Amino acid sequence: MILKKNLVFLGMMGSGKSSIGYLVSKKLNFIFADVDNLIEEESGIIISEIFKRKGESYFRNLEEKITLKALKGVNKIISLGGGGFINDKIRGEVLINHFSFWLNWDESILLKRIKGSKKRPLAFQSTDQEIKQLIKKRTKIYSKAQFKINCNKLTKTEIVKKIIQIYELN
Repeated sequence: MILKKNLVFLGMMGSGKSSIGYLVSKKLNFIFADVDNLIEEESGIIISEIFKRKGESYFRNLEEKITLKALKGVNKIISLGGGGFINDKIRGEVLINHFSFWLNWDESILLKRIKGSKKRPLAFQSTDQEIKQLIKKRTKIYSKAQFKINCNKLTKTEIVKKIIQIYELN
């Protein structure tokens, strides 16, 4: 088997990084790693509790360490947390050594998906305007990804198919 670069999924919370990543990993027979799950496994508590008990700064340091470790190796699918790609070290590693896919959605769709979610500490008590600002801010950084997948009018199956086609051509 030829060893190929990892595929890394990035985008806003609620963009489908975990579900799409998992489906792509099954099709390509690659190992799947969801960074948010790895953080919860290593810390022994859910992310919203980490934010509550230890703060965002502590969480971001943990996220960096765990993400950089997850990115080692080849033939893997890695689903970043929504803020993972914002980190300079993570972004640098992803852009240099991996295939990066931004799962992009219209703001209105993302807003519906994440509004009031207790699982998402940065969105749980945020107003629509604050979430829109976060989307706008992160979009500038997400746009640096190697590949942008506009997901609005696509089914999960179509998104997976498109990603695999791009990957196989590279």
